[in-house]
Amino acid sequence: MDFLNYAFMQRALLAAVLVGITAPAVGIYLVMRRQALMGDGIGHVAMTGVGLGFLLNTSPVWMATGVSVLGAILMELIRWYGKTRGDIALAMLFYGGMAGGVMFINLAPTGSNANLTSYLFGSLSTVSQSDVTAICLLAAFVVVVTLGLRRQLFAVSQDEEFARVTGLPVRALNLLTAVTAAVTVTVAMRVVGLLLVSALMVVPVAAAQQLSRSFAATFVIAVAIGVSVTIGGTVTSYYQNVPPGATIVLLTIGAFIAFTALATPLGRRRARAAAAARPAGDPVECVIPATRGAADEVGV
Repeated sequence: MDFLNYAFMQRALLAAVLVGITAPAVGIYLVMRRQALMGDGIGHVAMTGVGLGFLLNTSPVWMATGVSVLGAILMELIRWYGKTRGDIALAMLFYGGMAGGVMFINLAPTGSNANLTSYLFGSLSTVSQSDVTAICLLAAFVVVVTLGLRRQLFAVSQDEEFARVTGLPVRALNLLTAVTAAVTVTVAMRVVGLLLVSALMVVPVAAAQQLSRSFAATFVIAVAIGVSVTIGGTVTSYYQNVPPGATIVLLTIGAFIAFTALATPLGRRRARAAAAARPAGDPVECVIPATRGAADEVGV
């Protein structure tokens, strides 16, 4: 535990815990909406914000947050109105964001390829106190949105048409989801890196789904996995001198493989238990599964 004696490791661990909470908390809605790669696209756009931060001598985290939010809003607008050429517009947005970031950071007097690498793949030693303050504020916003509006976000992510019929502001909630995902990307970029953050938003959720089908249980398990792998990856990076972002993502994939292996015998056991509980006189065709409402799925 000697790593706790260093201030930079204390900052890195705090940032890692916040990333482990926020990334899966947003990722579960993206997975439900089948937008698993949205975080990757926002990460490309965020590079322009990082480059502008160095060029204008302001905080790269806050500048990346602003640019990412604008990019996420544009992505939603393109999804609504883009129609047949929407994929081309999204491609230009993603590639233009990455190219703009590289250009701006090289034009900046204090910018360098080392700065670029630390934002692309994460870096423990470069997490400053101002970064921690920004990450704490942004993470608080993400937690408030993902927990406070979980019923509404669940309904929209599950079935937009049904949510619209019930009177929910579907477009506003879609925009809020996109903005929250953009904020999460900037929260995670100092620890995991912009190119790898999407994995931490999606893979823990996919791993949790191997063991649970309810929304509430999946949410809790995914966050637990996220916190575990971010702390484990940060500590491993300190002792083994390996990139933190890559280490965290590999641990996340390892967790997914382990949960998948565990889910197979567990599923068989549940099937045997269900078969044993079924009345002997009823054929399989007559068994009608119980239905559950949206509120039951949310688990709240």
